[in-house]
Amino acid sequence: MTSKPGSASESPKPDSEGDLADEPSDAPPRADRIVISYPSDLSDWGRFQVEKPSFRAFLRKTREQARAGDVWEEFVGVGCCGNTLDVPLRVERVDGGERVDADTEISYEVREACGIEGGWQVQSAGSPDQG
Repeated sequence: MTSKPGSASESPKPDSEGDLADEPSDAPPRADRIVISYPSDLSDWGRFQVEKPSFRAFLRKTREQARAGDVWEEFVGVGCCGNTLDVPLRVERVDGGERVDADTEISYEVREACGIEGGWQVQSAGSPDQG
């Protein structure tokens, strides 16, 4: 059985540049991969949060484009004592175009510390109130 053009069983055909023909012709090229860095002083908990598949999916849905040098200040959670953790993520490299979509791979690397103090220090031995 063959499918008719335009039927639901017909797969979109890539154009000469490999993009799907049903994408707008003026859409910028898709980013194949984005390398994002976070500061080396981000806590283990903070690293766990940003590296989770759900956080990567969040970035894909909320960022339309990425350029090397972009800095994204991202909220990653609230602790039981109400402390918030905002992490400065920096785009280090973009492979392919600038457009971020559901198929864009996101990988991480660590950069220099920035004094983020990411962790639940109010509950730990690292708390400034410990004496």
